[in-house]
Amino acid sequence: MTRALSLIAAVSGLYDLVIGAGLLLAPVEIASWFGAPAPSPLLHVNIAGWLLIGIGLGYWQPFRDPVRHRAYLWLMGPFLKGGGAGIFLIDHFARQSPASFLLFALTDGMLALATLWALLASRDRAATR
Repeated sequence: MTRALSLIAAVSGLYDLVIGAGLLLAPVEIASWFGAPAPSPLLHVNIAGWLLIGIGLGYWQPFRDPVRHRAYLWLMGPFLKGGGAGIFLIDHFARQSPASFLLFALTDGMLALATLWALLASRDRAATR
């Protein structure tokens, strides 16, 4: 099960790095791909991109030793990505954000559920370590 956690950490880290780099390097283009207006001020998008890069880099430790760094996986998986998926859903239905934003709800939600599943499935091994 530690292999599953390592794989999830690698995928989640790469996902966050790619999105973060996109938000830093091409925020206007990415907004247009999703049918959203150009972000203003760009500062907010740049900060979000920088935070995602930091989160993505943070996955390096649980990738290498997922048992030791379970707390990071709990925080960034079920809590952050799960919460993010919920926020995307709420925003879509309450504020009519573009339907394309539901892609982020889907990907964040899938990563959150995969992380939750792997963490719960491996908890007995982690407790004996």
